[in-house]
Amino acid sequence: MPTMRSVMAPLFAAAVAVSGCRGAKAQLACAPFTQDVIAAPEPRENAVVRKRFEQINDAVKRHSYPVLFLGDSLTQRWDEVAADQQIWRQYFQRFDALNAGINGDRTEHLLWRIEHGNLENQRPQVAVLLIGTNDLGHGRSPEDAAEGVRQVLIELREMLPATRVLLQGLWPRNDLQRLSSEIGPVNDRISHCGDNTSVVYRDLGRNLLDSEGRLTRTIAPDGLHPSPAGYAKISPIIAQELQALLSAR
Repeated sequence: MPTMRSVMAPLFAAAVAVSGCRGAKAQLACAPFTQDVIAAPEPRENAVVRKRFEQINDAVKRHSYPVLFLGDSLTQRWDEVAADQQIWRQYFQRFDALNAGINGDRTEHLLWRIEHGNLENQRPQVAVLLIGTNDLGHGRSPEDAAEGVRQVLIELREMLPATRVLLQGLWPRNDLQRLSSEIGPVNDRISHCGDNTSVVYRDLGRNLLDSEGRLTRTIAPDGLHPSPAGYAKISPIIAQELQALLSAR
């Protein structure tokens, strides 16, 4: 009997590949962060995830977006519930931005997605990247999580050579003490990938913290995902960064 993976592989393989020529091997300001063999690009076989992946592929086929948000649940949830949809429209509709986040994605999943259709027909001016917290949640070291982010950046630079990448540091979390203490080491590493030209690094998640450096339950009820109040707090800051990047072109 065929396995789920063997059944799903042809379906994923049928996804339209990204069109256009790819440039020379992308160069980043940061060197590899680990000698470990990190996870290879991999699709997810969950039906809900697959549907979301296909919805993004359909959206990018129909329209070329000036701004793409790429990431995991922290991105997807931005316009997933009614209150957050209002926040998304208020701050990002004017940029004609596409939310291409998928709940639960790790770096290898996002890498697979952008290689299998999520960038088709796209030549955005700015791509906003927030990925890696689920790598830590999956038990990976900060070095391996940072390298996963680096690999996504390399692919974005190859596939979208004219696009500026707004690379966000991982947002703070306090659902588990171990994970809370690993955010900083990841951000320290990936910050070196920014060159303020093609890749612009910003630790914007720190704006979710209160005056004493705490992530409160009002802002992130589960210690990870922002509430509408959390998204309302960080959205104008990200919109300001986007406006600056778009105006500089």
